Formats: sequence, C-alpha cells, structure tokens
Amino acid sequence: MSNDTTRRSRLRWVTLGEAVAVAAVIISGLGLWNNYQDRREARADKAAEASRATSPAPFYLRAGTSGDGSTLALSPVVTDHVIQGQTLRFPPAFKLSPVTTTSDTRIEADWFAGALKSDRHTRQLPEETQGDERVPVMIETDYLAGDKALKARAFYDIGYALEGHFLRGASVKLRGLSLIGKAPASDAAADQRLAALWEARAGKPKK
Repeated sequence: MSNDTTRRSRLRWVTLGEAVAVAAVIISGLGLWNNYQDRREARADKAAEASRATSPAPFYLRAGTSGDGSTLALSPVVTDHVIQGQTLRFPPAFKLSPVTTTSDTRIEADWFAGALKSDRHTRQLPEETQGDERVPVMIETDYLAGDKALKARAFYDIGYALEGHFLRGASVKLRGLSLIGKAPASDAAADQRLAALWEARAGKPKK
C-alpha cells in the first residue's frame, strides 16, 4: 500500500471518529435538555398544586325551597364557606331598593312579588303561569373562607310561578335558584345587565 493510500485511510478513520464524538456530544446534550425540561415541568406542576391548595374555591349558592314556596333558604355550595351577609339587587324596572340580609341568608317572595306582578301587568303578561318563570337578581355575598374575608358578586335566576287564587289574585311561589354568571364590581353596570336579562326573560312592555 502506498504512502498516499495509507494517509487517506487514516484521514477517513479520524473523520469517522470525530463524527462519532460529535454525535455523542449531541445525544448527551439532548439528554441534559430533556432532564432540564422534565425538572422545570415538575416544578411548575408543584407550584400549580400549591397555588390551588392555598387559593379558596369559587363561591356559589344553592337554595332550598320552603313548603309553601314563600322563601328560598340560601347556603354555600362549598361547606367550608361561611356567609356573613348578602345584598340582593333586582331588575331596575321593579323600582326596588336592594335588600340586605345577615347570617339568615334567604330570598322572600314578598320582597319583590308586588313589583314583579305590577311589571308583568305593564307588559300585558298572563296573571298565571303554566310553568316556571325566571327573574334575574344580583347577589353580593360577604363570606369567610378559612381565615380570609372575601366577597362574591354573581347574577342568579330566581325560578318562580304565579298561582291564581279565587278573589285574591295570583301569588308568587318560589321554585329555586340557578347561577347565570359573575357580576361586575360596579352597581351601575350590574343594573344595566339586570335590565337586559329581565327584558330577555319577560319581554318588552306592550304598547
């Protein structure tokens, strides 16, 4: 074998060795990167779990109906939440002031029955209902979650029915409560939303 052939063979082996070394470095680097990514994702997961553990659960209400349908007794869905007081806002068309309660959290039909029937009369709606109707309200709740004093504002639908009574007209019977969604911090904005919700549920007054 000539000297030129031997030199070319040696050069080819050196080049192959370098390629193997470079590949090994790349593979090692990829392994380190994957390990770094795994550790970072693990830290992120732990941080998210810690945040969920320290953040209070969202506040929602449930309602129990009295036997005669005159009252809804309100309670938090999360049993660890303790209600301190509530303020209810009604659709502006009812021309009612907000109603405030303390620990005896409830909704009474008498709070808005007269205004509801009067507004339905203005809209030329039936004096009796075949099924359940809905009237929107905004409920602001002050409550405790552990050692934190918090506030929740949300729109709810009060389910109701109008039942006729001979010579005494129709009475409002409360059926239940369902969540609509979060309410803005501004009372003016909340009233605008209540007005729109009531228009959608009751219909515009007849002219």
